Amino acid sequence: MANILTRALALSEAEADTQLQAILAEFESRHFDIELHLLAHYEKVRSHIAPQATLSRVRQLLIGALFSGEYALESAALFNPSIVPHPDQSSVPEGGLRFIMSLRATGEGHISSIEFRTGVITSDGTISVEPVSRLVALPEVVPNPTYKKSRFITKLQEMGFVGGPATAVMDPLKDAFTLSELDESMRQVRRESKPVGRELRRALECFRWLADSNYEINFSSKLAMSERIIFPVSPNETNGIEDARFVRFIDDDGSAMYCATYTAYNGRAILPQFIETQDFLHFRVLTLNGSAVQNKGMALFPRRVNGRYAMLSRQDDENLFIMFSDNLHHWSNPHVILRPSAMWESVKIGNCGSPIETEAGWLVITHGVGPMRKYCIGAVLLDLNDPTKVIGRLRDPLLCPEGNEREGYVPNVVYSCGSMLHGRELILPYAMSDKASAIASMSVDELLEALKASS
Repeated sequence: MANILTRALALSEAEADTQLQAILAEFESRHFDIELHLLAHYEKVRSHIAPQATLSRVRQLLIGALFSGEYALESAALFNPSIVPHPDQSSVPEGGLRFIMSLRATGEGHISSIEFRTGVITSDGTISVEPVSRLVALPEVVPNPTYKKSRFITKLQEMGFVGGPATAVMDPLKDAFTLSELDESMRQVRRESKPVGRELRRALECFRWLADSNYEINFSSKLAMSERIIFPVSPNETNGIEDARFVRFIDDDGSAMYCATYTAYNGRAILPQFIETQDFLHFRVLTLNGSAVQNKGMALFPRRVNGRYAMLSRQDDENLFIMFSDNLHHWSNPHVILRPSAMWESVKIGNCGSPIETEAGWLVITHGVGPMRKYCIGAVLLDLNDPTKVIGRLRDPLLCPEGNEREGYVPNVVYSCGSMLHGRELILPYAMSDKASAIASMSVDELLEALKASS
């Protein structure tokens, strides 16, 4: 770093300006407000420059460019989609529906993020995806988010912090506290605990890690949906945000919230996380609590069932589970409802997104893994009032990888993270071998008849 800065500082002002103008001419059209990003990167290295140095904006931008690089978010794959109705249905032709599709975008280093697409389904079932911008923008990370004290304490207890530093830090805080208030409480505990031992230092680091794992982000309303990217923010996401399963959740009072579960990966461990948004502009990202918050593939039901929240999951990496909770963010006591049966799903089974409510029952699109790690898509039907009961199950796959769908980063895979109904059609977006995505549609009546016949 020192050598790079020395070379940049050795340039005359005219030379620095010439170099900067060449950089802007080459890259400015490829980014939103590139100078804002270059200045932000300059700020990250400013502490390595002599404090008495006064640098022009030109030189600051040039130094920022020297410590910047483009990252191709979709260079490896764009896959594992989920689909929900768009919160804005204005100007949609009668009988049509505007949708939002989330996708897992994977780039260099196999780091995954969440991208979005929008489209319209017409009354006759024609599906079109709106034009995609070639630009993307990161959101603003809210610098001083708020936390609920009870939820924070519960997660600390699950992490093994009971009493001691946890009590000392949390007791002075209000029922709802900010990140800056948490930091001040931790500084006070440090001041009162001289010398600071290894156990206290580790505890405080974990408290901050938990706080950083719960964050808020905002996008400008001027950005098109395809221009918004949720890139890893917290320490437990450093190696990617994987397989977001979005669902439009309707509460008992009729209010709507878009929720998603996803898998955070830091290169060593996975952690299920939760997203909440009402408009796809402001997002809250939260850790989940409870003994059942583990493994991949949690999928929330789109409404409460018998007054309780319900979630599908796969705690043992083999079977399909269901669990219920009075708290949307706390999950425990999962129960197996489906085990591998046919050969095409004999290795393990899981969900392909949240259940879909039909008059015949809860339609669950599943995935099954069989010989040679081949992934196929299936379907089961759960009782509407008691979804622990399986009342129908396809014996054969609904969708299998065929032809060029078998070729990709992970071959022989079809997979989805969420589908929806439009009239009497099932709209099923799916990924092909962890490479690309497509959208299929089929008659939900025919599918339900096949499920009933298999019961």
